[in-house]
Amino acid sequence: MSRELKLRIISAIVLAAVILTATWYGGMMFRLFAGVLSLLIYYEWTSITKLSDTNPTGYAWGWFAIAVMSGNTIFGEPSLDLPLLSGFTLTAALFPVLRGKNWWLVGGMIYAGLSGISLAAIRGEEPTGFVAMVFVFAIVWATDILAYFVGRAIGGPKLAPSISPGKTWSGAIGGTVSGVIAGGAVAAVYHGRIGIVVLALSLALSIFSQIGDLFESFIKRRFKVKDSSHLIPGHGGFMDRVDGLVFACFTVFLIAVVHAAITGDVPGSGGGILPGF
Repeated sequence: MSRELKLRIISAIVLAAVILTATWYGGMMFRLFAGVLSLLIYYEWTSITKLSDTNPTGYAWGWFAIAVMSGNTIFGEPSLDLPLLSGFTLTAALFPVLRGKNWWLVGGMIYAGLSGISLAAIRGEEPTGFVAMVFVFAIVWATDILAYFVGRAIGGPKLAPSISPGKTWSGAIGGTVSGVIAGGAVAAVYHGRIGIVVLALSLALSIFSQIGDLFESFIKRRFKVKDSSHLIPGHGGFMDRVDGLVFACFTVFLIAVVHAAITGDVPGSGGGILPGF
């Protein structure tokens, strides 16, 4: 086994242990994880897009905004999450509208801010939030792992050769099937049954986790960057590791927002927001 592979395995085990421990305990520990992850993602996004050079004022504003949003995620009131994200993002939009700057600042604030907000909202404060978070993890990790191995074993037509040349349609389909199975397995253990809503949700999260992976690949290829950073030994950066996870969480959160608009329930105000958990 090569030194690099050993380093990757050790880093993956440590990272998984930290995430699962924070998820198990929930509360302040998980909110701290979500808030810090939001800051790390903004750091990597701005490093990739070179925002400090192209838009230094916006770059500083973004740090202030993400710091405030992360602080609210950790210590504040969940019902303020969306108003804060909306207000800071709309203000950031003034830079490209009035000053002719690019839109990478706005994109980074949404991506980083919504990452922490959606993770914290799914976990919530109740035990059911732990199961909901494990449900999302199982789908994303099963999709990612099986997509890699199925793609290598079967090969075939490329999924998006201009964005990520290594990904194939066979891998994407294999990953999606395994993601649905993993989500159904978690639901079966927790509920004792598997409903059509769970399977449909598992399918959606698996697909969007792969879209998240492709999205991050697009950003890195656009700026000719191999890794989002070198913060994780042997793995690159945090965006490289959580790209699929955060898109899956975005999907859950947006479903919850639509549900809230219909029922009046505020996402993140209680114990988890995933339907059926």
